[in-house]
Amino acid sequence: MYTKPLLFLSILVMIAYVVIAFPEGLVALIPILVLSGVVIALANRFDRDEAQVLVQVFLAALVVRLVFGLLVHVYDLREFFGGDANTYDRIAGKIADVWSGVAGEEIFNNRDNARLRSGSRGMYYLVGTLYFLFGKNILAAQAFCATVGAAVAPVVYRCAAQLYSNKRVALISSLFIAFFPAMIVWSGQLLKDGLVVFLLAFSMLMILRLQEKLRPLDIVLLCVAMFGIVTLRFYIFYMLAAAVVGAFVVGAGGSKQSLAVRLAALLVIGLGLTYLGVLGSAERGLERIDSLETIQTSRAGLARDRAGFGEDIDVSTTEGAIGAIPIGFTYLMLAPFPWQAASLRQAFVFPEVIIWWISILFLISGAVYSLKNKLRETTPIFLFTGMLTLAYSIFQGNVGTAYRQRTQIQVFLFIFVAVGITIFLEKRENKRMLKETRRQDLEKNYRERERLRVTGV
Repeated sequence: MYTKPLLFLSILVMIAYVVIAFPEGLVALIPILVLSGVVIALANRFDRDEAQVLVQVFLAALVVRLVFGLLVHVYDLREFFGGDANTYDRIAGKIADVWSGVAGEEIFNNRDNARLRSGSRGMYYLVGTLYFLFGKNILAAQAFCATVGAAVAPVVYRCAAQLYSNKRVALISSLFIAFFPAMIVWSGQLLKDGLVVFLLAFSMLMILRLQEKLRPLDIVLLCVAMFGIVTLRFYIFYMLAAAVVGAFVVGAGGSKQSLAVRLAALLVIGLGLTYLGVLGSAERGLERIDSLETIQTSRAGLARDRAGFGEDIDVSTTEGAIGAIPIGFTYLMLAPFPWQAASLRQAFVFPEVIIWWISILFLISGAVYSLKNKLRETTPIFLFTGMLTLAYSIFQGNVGTAYRQRTQIQVFLFIFVAVGITIFLEKRENKRMLKETRRQDLEKNYRERERLRVTGV
């Protein structure tokens, strides 16, 4: 029903890219069209009705991200919304120059080399590859990220459908991903957040599919996704690995033979990650945060910022880390607070924060339902979101960073929010149906009494 209008709107937005930002906008169409074609082709592998919904939520998510990205580009708002984009652009440009022979390795200074060895190095090389292929075009790289970010919506739809076999739950969760402001802001720019969220959602989809049936292709895709995560935000890899183990062991159920098969699959996944160099890369990343003192140093730097909080908190000891959880959790899940506006950016997100606070009521309802009725299936999601929430609660000390990184948790929490909303709607519909049934019974009884009175029986 909405596919053709959304497709037409997508074409209009792409025409706007060419007209408003020529020639960068014209080149930016290449990653948009290529990636969109892949997403739509994969969506059409499902039955007609589901394929139509998947395409619609993708196109809707794509349009809002491309529009937002174009506004950021035209009005030069990258520093306002996410200054990391300019850093990726600068270093990736140097990478492209080295690869094309224009310059030598000496163009990288010490800070550049440190970034290229960091846990975010994958983003620099990804953007460098795009620049090598399409020229130094920040809008094209941004369009690549926006299209991948839009693809999160249909992936989450499939995750929810896999878990609950409920179209309403799947649709609501995907619409949250498509239109929630934080999701648009962080995935509509040249930032790694949208890529990380996509890889997390895709990894979880592969985990859920493997829970149902072991497929070699899904194992390969899961390994590739985890490889991508470790090059973008390496510490998340450990939480995701725990989710994999939980899905295959804790949430496996069944016979001993089934458990043995799943353990063998875990071994295959481990070997695949080793072959890709993921485990070694993750271990090197862990060496950089091998103590609570290191985490405390990082956290203290964030807390000293104007938007920092808990500057007096010391997480360098186990007791201090545990003590930091309540305030860290509060800021991670609820900030920024309206009465603590420290900048225009924080005031900009207050309407969204109110919506999120209201959603938490449905989140609790959906999580409780899932624990009672879908524990085995949702084990990997509970493990991952729980561990990442605790980790961020300990080492986050900045309102802006907490708000930004909350999207990595929200991508799955929105599924539980959708469950809670569905439960609420179904209860209301049941009450309405019961009320209608009672009204019809009363009308039937009244008509029967009138018939008896008229006939004198």
